[in-house]
Amino acid sequence: MPEILFGQSYYLRFDPKLWDAMQPYPPLGTMYAASYMRELGYEVALFDAMLADSEEAWSQALDREQPRFAIIYEDNFNYLSKMCLLRMRAAAFTMIEMAIQRDCTVIVCGSDATDNTNAYLGRGADFVLIGEGEHTLAELLNNLSGNTDTPLEAILGLAYLDGDRHIVTPPRPDIKDLDALPFPAWDMIDTERYRDIWLDRHGYYSMNMVTTRGCPFHCNWCAKPIWGQRYNARSPENVVAEMKWIKETFKPDHIWFADDIMGLQPNWIEDFAKLVESNNAKIPFKCLQRADLLLRENEITSLKRAGCQNIWIGAESGSQDILDAMDKGTKVEQIYTASRLVHQAGMQIGFFLQFGYPGESREDIEKTLQMVRDCDPDDIGISVSYPLPGTPFFQAVRDQLGSKQNWIDSNDLEMLYDGPFPTAFYRKLHTVVHKEFRARQSWKKLSRLKWVGLRKLIAIPYHWFSLPFERFKLNSLAKKTYKGATSLPKFLSPDDAAQPSVQEQR
Repeated sequence: MPEILFGQSYYLRFDPKLWDAMQPYPPLGTMYAASYMRELGYEVALFDAMLADSEEAWSQALDREQPRFAIIYEDNFNYLSKMCLLRMRAAAFTMIEMAIQRDCTVIVCGSDATDNTNAYLGRGADFVLIGEGEHTLAELLNNLSGNTDTPLEAILGLAYLDGDRHIVTPPRPDIKDLDALPFPAWDMIDTERYRDIWLDRHGYYSMNMVTTRGCPFHCNWCAKPIWGQRYNARSPENVVAEMKWIKETFKPDHIWFADDIMGLQPNWIEDFAKLVESNNAKIPFKCLQRADLLLRENEITSLKRAGCQNIWIGAESGSQDILDAMDKGTKVEQIYTASRLVHQAGMQIGFFLQFGYPGESREDIEKTLQMVRDCDPDDIGISVSYPLPGTPFFQAVRDQLGSKQNWIDSNDLEMLYDGPFPTAFYRKLHTVVHKEFRARQSWKKLSRLKWVGLRKLIAIPYHWFSLPFERFKLNSLAKKTYKGATSLPKFLSPDDAAQPSVQEQR
């Protein structure tokens, strides 16, 4: 029987919006930890909650594997784990209880556990790994297995209870040599089930990879409980070696690079493209980038050469005032220019949009809508400002927070603080923006004589004719008396908000 059973608490079935979209990816962070511990000589099994029906599947895995250590190790590359959705937190608590019933030592690692060690220890977890977990986990298991005599209090990045005392040891430095880590444990994943789902729903099979850990930029709403402001990157050679192995072993049609920012270091993308070509490792992919970084010399052309098909950027807002208040570090004109150049290169671009930031006016919102019309992105994702612990944004609005401080699932869209407008307004805004965007996209395909499908064809007049009514309801909601944030905050000093130089990241 394995000594360790790894699992994670993100169940796609518990997130109705993403269950309907059905674009599942297995938990890379969990797979990295499993692979690392296996390399150190531990017997390891892995439970993948992504496609499981409920926590009962974890219970069955515990009975089947009978592990000594039950480790709920969240996928820190899944942005939804960073959002700490309440439904997934409840799943984690249930999984802890199930493991305790089987006399397992329970260890937890992830964004929510890092931010809320008391909650997880209070529900029965024996240990919480704070921040990046691999090295802390190795030292902890060596201690618990009697392989070393290192005392618990000397293990960095660890929280646990000692009687009534809540012990939190000093933070652990991040892993800088990411090339030294083994590739994720793909052999522990039911890849054929993922392949069947992707092929059935989308006509192609997509797998996930990461080239980096962390993000050095200072957007003051972005939670970074695992890596903070730090950023470490794998070498292009190491990434291409994994791509070549994945291509030959699993033959995917597509890769999603789940990095916060892919290729921040100068010339990284250009070197990556050359190695992809010389090693015959090309797989079409999508990635996340920043508008300003896309404007560096050879950046877009190198992404195209490497096989990139789709680039998502955190556009956030079409108002420069809002971008500056967020300490985003980008300009609206950079978004326009990057969109134009990406389209000229024959690739697609997606926009992440964020509404509801303190002080955002209807005029700011309309600037964002006009930016979407002008730049004509190929896809959009919409959210509202979401205060999470550890961010300057959270500190600024914490006195406005009620008992609910996290969304239940990814489609919640509740304003958790006193924003410029109430929750009903932003939920209606979400409908209006998507309705207009989908109508324009469908009409564009139709005008180019592209097959759009009967369902989408019928939707074109529905979207266009219903849009004025939805806008009327949006305007009515905007006129209701509401005492929300009306002024733009400035959370950070100019020195704190300065963006890191490239040299600082190397």
